[in-house]
Amino acid sequence: MDDIYKTIKDTSQGLYKEKGSKFISFAIPIESQQQAKENLENIKKQYHSARHHCYAWSLGPKRKEYRINDDGEPSGTAGKPIYGQILSFEITNVLIVVIRYFGGVKLGTGGLITAYKLATADALNNNKIVSKTIKEVYRVHFDYALIGDVMRIFKENENNVVQINRKFELDCTIDFEIRQNNVNKIIPLFDNFSNIKIEYLYTK
Repeated sequence: MDDIYKTIKDTSQGLYKEKGSKFISFAIPIESQQQAKENLENIKKQYHSARHHCYAWSLGPKRKEYRINDDGEPSGTAGKPIYGQILSFEITNVLIVVIRYFGGVKLGTGGLITAYKLATADALNNNKIVSKTIKEVYRVHFDYALIGDVMRIFKENENNVVQINRKFELDCTIDFEIRQNNVNKIIPLFDNFSNIKIEYLYTK
C-alpha cells in the first residue's frame, strides 16, 4: 500500500497561551503552492495586528515540496517546530500557520519552540486525519473511429479508472486518473492499438 498518504480533512484552529502571549494556529488542507500562498495572505489580512505569522507547509505524497518560515522569530523557533508536527502526524498537503500576539514577556528559545509546537498540535488534534491514494492523471489521444475500442477499455476497468474530461471530435481526447498501484495494469491495455497515444499529465 505504498501509494497511500495521509492529510487533513478540513480547516481547523488551535490555541496555546504562555505568559500573556497568545498563539493561534490554523491547519488548512492545500493542493498547491498557490493555495498555500493565498491562504497565508488571507490570514495575514484577517489578523494583521498579530506580531508574527509563522508557518510551514508540505506538498506531495513524499513531501518533496515544503517550506518553513519564522517570520521574525529567532531562527529555528517557529517554522521548524511547526513542520516537525507535520512530520510527527505523518501528513502532507497541509499548511499550518501560527500567529502570535506578544504578551510583553519573552519566552526564550525553548519556550518559543514549545509554544509553536503545542499550538500546531492543538490545531491538528482538532482536525481529522484521512488517508488518500496517490493517483496519476493521463490523456489518451485517438481518432474518432477508435472510440469503441477506447470506451471498451474504460468500461472493462471502470472500478480502477475515473474519467475527468472528454472531447469527442475528429481527434478525440479523454483525461483520466488511475490509482498509482494500478498504472502498470491499465496503461499497457492502450498499447495494443498503434493509433492510440497515451500522455502522462501529473500525479496528485
